[in-house]
Amino acid sequence: MKRLLGIAIMSVFLWLGFVFAISFMEAWLKFRAPGVSMSIGLGIGKLVFGALNKVEWVFAAVVFSCLYFNKNTIHSGNKIWFGCIVLILLAQTFWLLPLLDARADAIINGGSRTPSSLHWLYVTAEMIKVVLLFFLGAALFRYVQANNLKKI
Repeated sequence: MKRLLGIAIMSVFLWLGFVFAISFMEAWLKFRAPGVSMSIGLGIGKLVFGALNKVEWVFAAVVFSCLYFNKNTIHSGNKIWFGCIVLILLAQTFWLLPLLDARADAIINGGSRTPSSLHWLYVTAEMIKVVLLFFLGAALFRYVQANNLKKI
């Protein structure tokens, strides 16, 4: 069971790294590369964020499984943090990403680039998710230290 806790901690921090690398680096850097037009950048963004979303669901399933089979780590704070992370992921998967994809498709096909708050809403959700992932990972790590579980 201790190994499951180690896998959960590793998965949380890898997940955090994926979100940082994609959402806070790749997303805006691609538009600064020479020769990348708005259409190409939006197409890349759709592909990359779709892949990130799938990877995030894998991380969520791994973390859930590890916590479920190691019931000692399921404190109310961990449940709340993980539940909020999953709610954000659900909103992104079934609401925000489809709307952003449709908007990107419209722009790629020559449609209007009218202002929209969708990107800012997505960025805000990512920032909240990053904070929650950090708190969850730190709480799990503190649990390991508090219970002297050095070999996980």
